[in-house]
Amino acid sequence: MTLDGLRLAFGTLTVLPTPAPRRVDRAVAGGAMLLAPVAGVVVGGLAAGVVGVVHAVKPEASLLAAVLGVVALCVLSGALHLDGLADTADAFGSRRDRETKLRIMKQSDIGPFGVVAIVAVLLIDVAALTACIQAGFGWQAVFVATVASRLTLPWSCRVGVPSARPDGLGAMVAATVRPYAAALVTLAALALVLALVWLTAPSPDLTSSTTLKGVHEVSPGLTILPPSAVDDPAFALGPALIGTALAILLTVALALAATRGARTSLGGITGDTLGATVELALPLALLTIALAV
Repeated sequence: MTLDGLRLAFGTLTVLPTPAPRRVDRAVAGGAMLLAPVAGVVVGGLAAGVVGVVHAVKPEASLLAAVLGVVALCVLSGALHLDGLADTADAFGSRRDRETKLRIMKQSDIGPFGVVAIVAVLLIDVAALTACIQAGFGWQAVFVATVASRLTLPWSCRVGVPSARPDGLGAMVAATVRPYAAALVTLAALALVLALVWLTAPSPDLTSSTTLKGVHEVSPGLTILPPSAVDDPAFALGPALIGTALAILLTVALALAATRGARTSLGGITGDTLGATVELALPLALLTIALAV
């Protein structure tokens, strides 16, 4: 079941070539949602590689690296979540009754609310990622944010959250993940991204001329650093760890709020609301990290 769930997660959430699961039922679908962050690790890792390579080749082109990183995420996910965001924005933007909202979400066209939602989300993604790159935390930020955004899926599909329709993706995955399992996956993801930040953070180099400038040793073992030294990327580990942890926690909070809103307005979740939550969680995570670092 775990292997089938993993195959279903990659087959549904990415465009990466993946063997088809041997069987698909609600148990396997629940496993796929629980393992969604694993797909986020792979997709986020590939997008992080794009950001890292572009920034290494052209360090002054932070905006270019950010744009290509976001485009890589869209391509690797098949723009599936963006489509869900557009449909959900059109439905909720209509301010109509439940049945009309569900009907709007099933239509293939995109209305003005959907266009605005996609443009706004992508602009925030690029702007926030650019700020992270300029702070020396670019590829790490896109990796953390991608994993965090996929963490919304197990929380959105937890037991107690119904489906808005009797059929479709929402009906297949709704109420299939136990809250304790979602919590364990969240803790594992949190540990992974914090370890990544810790291991890749630059170390202070007190032998370099840049760092030593303005540093005064008052007595053996007691050193006073000037304000400029505190701004050195080597001293950004604390804010990076805080921003990373907050990104994970806030995306989980977003998932809880989104499912509550879906239950109130639609009677439950749909495949579109799941995709919309993922797409809203990504800029939230990137913005949180950008403001922290």
